[in-house]
Amino acid sequence: MAFSIELPDGSKRDVPDGTTGFDVASSIGSRLAKAAVAVRHNGELLDLNRPLPGSGSLEVITADSEDGLFITRHSSAHVMAQAVLDLFEGAHFAIGPPITDGFYYDFDIGRPFTPEDIAAVETRMMEIIKEDQPFERDEATTEEGLEIFKDQPFKTEIITDGEASQGAGDGVVTLYRNLDFVDLCRGPHVPGTGRIKAVKLLRSAGAYWRGDENKQQLQRIYGTAWNSKQDLADYLERLEQAEARDHRKLGRELDLFSFPPDLGPGLAVWHPRGGIMRKVVEDYSRDIHEEFGFEFVFSPHLAKSDLWQTSGHLDYYAESMYPGMVMD
Repeated sequence: MAFSIELPDGSKRDVPDGTTGFDVASSIGSRLAKAAVAVRHNGELLDLNRPLPGSGSLEVITADSEDGLFITRHSSAHVMAQAVLDLFEGAHFAIGPPITDGFYYDFDIGRPFTPEDIAAVETRMMEIIKEDQPFERDEATTEEGLEIFKDQPFKTEIITDGEASQGAGDGVVTLYRNLDFVDLCRGPHVPGTGRIKAVKLLRSAGAYWRGDENKQQLQRIYGTAWNSKQDLADYLERLEQAEARDHRKLGRELDLFSFPPDLGPGLAVWHPRGGIMRKVVEDYSRDIHEEFGFEFVFSPHLAKSDLWQTSGHLDYYAESMYPGMVMD
């Protein structure tokens, strides 16, 4: 049975049932098919090799697009999880999303990662990428998912809670496999690990499960992935330049401010030089805003944790925040 798809240029094509995004990309041109990593069908991102669900709009997502890079980084996170589970017996893995300029994944291996661990994980990732293991999407019932991840407490919690953003809900869990490795995920992913062209692990840090300081502290590994080795090199160079211009470094060197550990992370004490500079900047800012008719309002510095959860800050900064106040 045939159905109709509409391409971004407005042209329409009738395709048979079972047609995949890759089939459509190939029919347009071999160069497009080679560059494609996924498709957007009626606004939803789908795996390139997944049969299209029916009629609607279709856009081919290439590796060099913003969405394509997002998918590549997502797949890189999965490869990192696979590498960690290969190297550390009994390791538990939690979640691993793409983020701005990179990705991370949270793990519990019973101790912090060492620099040598990070190097070993990266080496194993390169081996997995070289093997070009295919990402294969699968679905299972909730009960089957709980059985598959019975030794992974964070995954079973996600399944039990029915978190759609992580591939669970409505009695179904979405899985992605490459060889013997399986992860809980809604996708999509690049067709195979070989499509990851340039990846680098950057650092590790502690992170509370679900950003809650009352829950277990995990170890988060951060990485970055790009579409070429040159893009990766350029990014690493930007990181070096940014570090050299880090305001915390310059503040100390120019005697502008300091961060006494007794006060807490990120709480600055402005020295006389810095105080004058801050006043000049604030006065200028107020003058410009008044000149253009802006009015001043003030909001509180403290807020419910729900607000920081919504903004996305809580997951990143919970371990450095003061704990919630308990009223007697």
